[in-house]
Amino acid sequence: MILANVFCILLFLDKILHSPASGQDPHGWRTPVDCVRANELCAAESSCSSRYRTLRQCLAGRDRNTMLANKECQAALEVLQESSLYDCHCKRGMKKELQCLQIYWSIHLGLTEGEEFYEASPYEPVTSRLSDIFRLASIFSGMDPATNSKSNHCLDAAKACNLNDNCKRLRSAYISTCSKEISATEHCNRRKCHKALRQFFDRVPSEYTYRLLFCSCKDPACAERRRQTIVPSCSYEDKEKPNCLDLRNMCRTDHLCRSRLADFHTNCQVSFQSLTSCPGDNYQACLGAYAGMIGFDMTPNYIDSSIASITVSPWCSCRGSGNMEEECEKFLRDFTENPCLRNAIQAFGNGTDVNLSPKNPSLPVTLPPETEKSPALPDDINDSNTIYDTSVITTCTSVQEHGPKLNKSKEHSLCFSETLLTTDIMPDQKTFVDQKASGSRHSARGILSGLPFLLVKLAL
Repeated sequence: MILANVFCILLFLDKILHSPASGQDPHGWRTPVDCVRANELCAAESSCSSRYRTLRQCLAGRDRNTMLANKECQAALEVLQESSLYDCHCKRGMKKELQCLQIYWSIHLGLTEGEEFYEASPYEPVTSRLSDIFRLASIFSGMDPATNSKSNHCLDAAKACNLNDNCKRLRSAYISTCSKEISATEHCNRRKCHKALRQFFDRVPSEYTYRLLFCSCKDPACAERRRQTIVPSCSYEDKEKPNCLDLRNMCRTDHLCRSRLADFHTNCQVSFQSLTSCPGDNYQACLGAYAGMIGFDMTPNYIDSSIASITVSPWCSCRGSGNMEEECEKFLRDFTENPCLRNAIQAFGNGTDVNLSPKNPSLPVTLPPETEKSPALPDDINDSNTIYDTSVITTCTSVQEHGPKLNKSKEHSLCFSETLLTTDIMPDQKTFVDQKASGSRHSARGILSGLPFLLVKLAL
C-alpha cells in the first residue's frame, strides 16, 4: 500500500515538472521566433493570414486612432496579438533583417501611437558580456594587454584592425567613401558614407570595432583620433544642428534607424535596479546598441577631444523646441549625461567588466583576503579619463573584494548595500519566460524537497 502511494506521488510530480506552461500552446505556437519565421507560420493559418492582410491595409496611410475606430481593424489587431507575430523578434545583422523589422513594426506600430518616448527593442536580448570581448580581443590582436599599459590604445586598435583582412578592407572602404569630396559645395556623399559605416560595424567583429570606438586615452591627440574614427566631418557634422526631436522623428520613419534607436534606449536606459546603472548590468549590450546607431541619421559621436570626461551626443540641439523643450532635453541627456553609457565606455577602455555576486539571499557575502588581486585584463585600468578612476566602475566591480563602499557621485549612487548584493536583481527587460510555468516548477521542487518526510509519514 505504501509503495503504491509513493508511486502515485512520483507520477503526480512528474506530470507537474513536464507539463507545458500555463497558456502555452503544446504545438509551440507562442514559442518566440524571428519575425520572418513568424510571418511564415501566420501565412500557414488562414485566420491569421487574413487578419494580417487586413491590419496592413488598416495601417496604410492612417494614424492609430483612425485605425482603431474601424471595428474590422480592431478585431484584426486583437487576433494578431494572440499569434506568434506579437512575440517575434529580430537578430541584428541577420540575412533578412530589414524584412524582419518591417514585419515587427507592422504589428507594434498598431499597438502604439508611435509617439512613445521609449520604444521596446525589436532585437533579441544580448546575452554576451564584455569579458567575452576582452578574451577574443586579446587572442585576435596577439598582444598581451599587461605589457601595453602606456601605449596609445587607439593607435593599437588601428594596427590590430590592419592585421585582419576583413577589418582592414571595410575600414579602408568607409574612410575612402567618407573622405571623398563631391564638389566645392558638397563636402561628401553622406548617404554612401553612412552605408559604408553600417557595413563596417555590422560585418566586422566587435573585438575590433569596440577597440576603435572605445579605446582609452591619456592625451588629447589620442582622444582626437578616437573622435575621428567615424570620419565625423561627413558622417556626423553638418552646417547646422537640427532639433533633436525632429531628428528623432526623421529616424523613426526608417525601420532600421527606428530599431537601432529603440535598441539603444532598451539597453542603455538608466536602471536604478543595477550596480552599474545599465539594464541587467550588461555593458556589452549598451555598447553594441550604441555602435548599432552609427551610419544612420541618429549617428552619435564624442563631442570633443577632452580626456577629463566622456561625452557623446547625436548632432542636434534643443533650440526651437517650444513647449517640447523638456522632452527634448530628456532625450538629449540619454546621450550626454547617461551614466550607463559612460560607465560602459570607461569599463571597456579600462578592460574591466562588472562581476556580480551569486544570487543566493540565504548565503552571506564572503570577503576574500585583502591581498588577492584580480587578473590583469586588456588595457590599463589607470589609463586615460582619470576623473573616473575612483568612480562607480572601480567601486562596483570590486564590491565583492573589499566590501560595499557607496560612491556619492553627482549622477547618483550606483552601488547597493551588502544585503542588496545577495538579492535576486532582475533587469528591466522583457522576457519570454512564463512566470506561471516557473512557479509550478518551483512548487514541484518544494514538494520534492519534502518527499522524504512524506514517505516517513506514510510508512508510519
